[in-house]
Amino acid sequence: MNELIETQMAESIAKAWQETQAIVPDIRIREAAKALNSSEAQLVATMVGKEAIRLKSDWKNLLKRLPELGRVMSLTRNDACILEHKGVFEKVRVFGKKDHHMAIVIGPIETRIFLKSWHVAFAVKQQKKNRLLTSLQFFDHEGHAITKIYLEKESNYEAYEALVKDFKSNDQGKEQEVSVYPPEIYEKDLDIESLLQDWSNLKDTHDFFPMLKNHKAQRYHAVELAEGKFTYQVNISTVQEILEKASMRQLPIMIFVGNRGNLQIHQGTVRTIRLLERGHTSIEKWLNVLDPNFNMHLKMNLVHTAWVVSKPTNDGIITSVEFYDKKQRLIVQFFGLRKPGSTQNADWSALVSELPKVESSAIE
Repeated sequence: MNELIETQMAESIAKAWQETQAIVPDIRIREAAKALNSSEAQLVATMVGKEAIRLKSDWKNLLKRLPELGRVMSLTRNDACILEHKGVFEKVRVFGKKDHHMAIVIGPIETRIFLKSWHVAFAVKQQKKNRLLTSLQFFDHEGHAITKIYLEKESNYEAYEALVKDFKSNDQGKEQEVSVYPPEIYEKDLDIESLLQDWSNLKDTHDFFPMLKNHKAQRYHAVELAEGKFTYQVNISTVQEILEKASMRQLPIMIFVGNRGNLQIHQGTVRTIRLLERGHTSIEKWLNVLDPNFNMHLKMNLVHTAWVVSKPTNDGIITSVEFYDKKQRLIVQFFGLRKPGSTQNADWSALVSELPKVESSAIE
């Protein structure tokens, strides 16, 4: 692309974003990007040279430096749900190549990282009211945020500056190219009997995704086909019931929220559960976990269906409760906390059994 055209495009996006912020001062960058038919990465790129610095895409070595930052806040989200953990990147392991290039983070912050979708990153320092927010922000090829890491008061700011210096890209342009991912291709006429047979032969919960891939099955479609055998529907309001009962009983659970490039996991108890409303022209209902080192924010308006899903394993039946949006995309999953090699927590099984079933026809 011609350098002059690139500059003009970046200036046009920057001007439109500034005008949007002037009209709606508290607008979040994700909503602003949608309103401007742009992407978060493109908006952040307009800040390069002022509030943002482009980083090299040396993901392996950059990830291995994250423990140096000390205590931070790690945020991962999709359109409907956000997880935020405060803690340290205790242990980072990077392995594999190309489509199987991954990283696993273990500790107070726990994630599964899929590096084939990592495209661009920025170090950002942005003034928000009376606070200077210092962060590392990572985006996929479409410009959607994969994960963001914000420094806390206790963070190691010198380590942050050293990391930014070491990974500063030679390219500090304001134009950010994005590309649309091709649609996933699934088998429409699935061999249901074969799918369910392979489902019944699962040995580990981690075998579920490879099974779906082997059958070229879309996840939601497979869950529908397994209804009555391995799955059944519950009301979407059960997400609040799960959290409130887990809180009341101090039952440790696992919460999985992810996107194309990152899956963040909460492991432990939850305490403070709040359903809050916000908005002027349209009311948004947000179900929140508001604990000292862990927050979850779930936009209930976008939750369309809920399913209890059972998977046979060598450790017995493992049950999750999964919530999907209208486009049949997975929003969030809940499990009972357990260690590998252990059976499912009986208290979690009891909680799930208390969730009332819903007939398929009852959900539009």
